Amino acid sequence: MRQGLGAKLGVGWKLHGDGSTPRPGEAVAPDERLSWGRTIGLGAQHVVAMFGATFVFPVLMGLDPNLAIMVSGVATILFLLIVQGKIPSYLGSSASFVGVVTVIRAGGGDSSTVTGAILVLGLVLSAVGVIIHFVGPQVVHKVLPPAVSGAVVMLIGFNLAPVVAESYWPQDQWIALITMMVVLGCSVLLRGFWSRIAVLIGLVVGYVLSWLFDLGFGPITAPNASGAVSTHLRLDLSGVADASWFGLPTLHAPSFDAAAILVVLPVVIALIAENTGHVKAVEEMTGTKLDGSLGRAIFADGFASTLSSAVGGPPTTTYAENIGVMAATRVYSTAAYWVAAIVAILFGLCPKFGEVIAATPGGVLGGITVVLYGMIGLLGAKIWTENRVDFGDPVNLMPLAAGLVAGIGGVSLQITPQFSLSGIALGTIVTLLGYHVLRWLVPARG
Repeated sequence: MRQGLGAKLGVGWKLHGDGSTPRPGEAVAPDERLSWGRTIGLGAQHVVAMFGATFVFPVLMGLDPNLAIMVSGVATILFLLIVQGKIPSYLGSSASFVGVVTVIRAGGGDSSTVTGAILVLGLVLSAVGVIIHFVGPQVVHKVLPPAVSGAVVMLIGFNLAPVVAESYWPQDQWIALITMMVVLGCSVLLRGFWSRIAVLIGLVVGYVLSWLFDLGFGPITAPNASGAVSTHLRLDLSGVADASWFGLPTLHAPSFDAAAILVVLPVVIALIAENTGHVKAVEEMTGTKLDGSLGRAIFADGFASTLSSAVGGPPTTTYAENIGVMAATRVYSTAAYWVAAIVAILFGLCPKFGEVIAATPGGVLGGITVVLYGMIGLLGAKIWTENRVDFGDPVNLMPLAAGLVAGIGGVSLQITPQFSLSGIALGTIVTLLGYHVLRWLVPARG
């Protein structure tokens, strides 16, 4: 009975061979594991792979990175239980929300408004997962064809360009430039696992250089995080000494604002596309058909984001970084993800660690985000090329062109004196409705 329940929950791992490194040509299946010593080592690799992005994105959204690390561990455990251990994945902080959160804060929203909007989106994504589970994955392709999902992902990324130019980069342009070059160089010149953590390496280098610049050149006179010009140290570690070694992260309750919710909702399209792509990647690596688990995966992601935002944490998503670790090691065991999740929870219970993260200089964030935001946008183009979207067809070309310019350019549509649609929300509506209406009119046109 215990073994049957364990297998159903995806925690009844069988030992692969003698528990040592897989033989050439072999892979460790999700329901298998190596020896616990090796499994713990693999779990540590997964922690390193998710670590950089999981705390960088909450910092960019103005949320507690310590809490983000802890809830990523909880979210991963929930995900593995919901998908019954069939899809080995780590759930870290989502990059797709950085742009919409910036828009909400620019409109006067605070952290509770942000997490309230994310909570609603989490519920919507959970509902989509349930529909997909019962109706089938084909509904995703009909409602969100590659032309539409690629455009939405692209405008989410490129809509962030002014944030880099106006907020982060001016705080320390030289540290930003060096950090950017380190990220670019590491991603190309390093190999395998190390190239996959290029962002983390860039962050560490920029962090240390900021400290050295303070020692060598003294304080900098430049805009601070609020945009006001002042003379200050690049790296302020005053909060680290006062923080305790052990304690709960800062929690807060969400609040709900209709305008903020409308700004966030288009991200659901990006998350569906992202989850579907990651499930397909795992399917190809493991050689196991996972269409029947796609609905569970999307529901689990939405459910985890709902729980995270309910306590003040960021949204979550499955991580390509950890899929890359699996591809390099050919070890798909979910036991390693359980180890990574437990380690993340323990990290999140150290406030001193959180203060070190929160002290990340603005120039360092500028160098990282100029790469990351562009990468998010280009993922949309990747969706187009992989699915061979035909831009010779005006049904693809025209609504996408209009939606992208409306979303990236900040076009605004005033609905009432108190409410308007703009940016990502308006761009998504133009793209989605324009595509489907024109596609519906094509037979009438002949």
